[in-house]
Amino acid sequence: MQPLGKLRLGVNIDHVATVRNARGGAYPDPLRAARLAEQAGADGITAHLREDRRHISDADIDGLMEVLSVPLNFEMAATEEMQKIALRHKPHAICLVPEKREERTTEGGLEVAREENRLAHYIAPLREAGCRVSIFIAADRKQIEAAARIGAQVIELHTGAYCDSHAEGRMDDHDRELQALRDMSAYAHSLGLEVHAGHGLTYDTVQPIAAFPEVMELNIGHFIIGEAIFRGLVPAIEEMRRLMDEVRG
Repeated sequence: MQPLGKLRLGVNIDHVATVRNARGGAYPDPLRAARLAEQAGADGITAHLREDRRHISDADIDGLMEVLSVPLNFEMAATEEMQKIALRHKPHAICLVPEKREERTTEGGLEVAREENRLAHYIAPLREAGCRVSIFIAADRKQIEAAARIGAQVIELHTGAYCDSHAEGRMDDHDRELQALRDMSAYAHSLGLEVHAGHGLTYDTVQPIAAFPEVMELNIGHFIIGEAIFRGLVPAIEEMRRLMDEVRG
């Protein structure tokens, strides 16, 4: 079997900011986490600036743009405020995600098919500014086709249902979700979209997704930050990197 090539790892540092904000002040510093992630082998840093600023702040984004030597993946809702921030900073990548004030984390993928016209106009200036536009969506053919039509360059497949079914021991659901992710990765690739994946991935669930030849990048945050409590941030990232590289040969 031919080696699949290196799979990129984006480390999401949102929940370093969550811990900081729980107490107030400046510690722990998400920028320090980003620099450590780079040292540990991260190929990019992901940060989600939410409307209510519950974790990452505007100052964090300013700092990340100044200090990072790897690309920043700026997760954001498709709002006018976020578009203005993105156009001011012009990060390497922008990932549009659904966002509700009441949710604890991003639940489900973005509904692209129902908002195709609005989103096509929304992403046009971002692409013109040189940002690589990604859409966070479920492994659903209709949403993938809509993402391709509106001019997105990348889709990020939501792996949450697959990870949840694994954690809860629902193996029939697990197998079904994994097959859907496999099939839709191939389908999105056939449409010319670059394929990423993320949400809920752990050491136990990452390798089956990493084995999909069409997937070019995984974005992982909450699990890595949680695991860092026990083994340290650099070793936690290095172990994820090892598992990904083991599959990719």
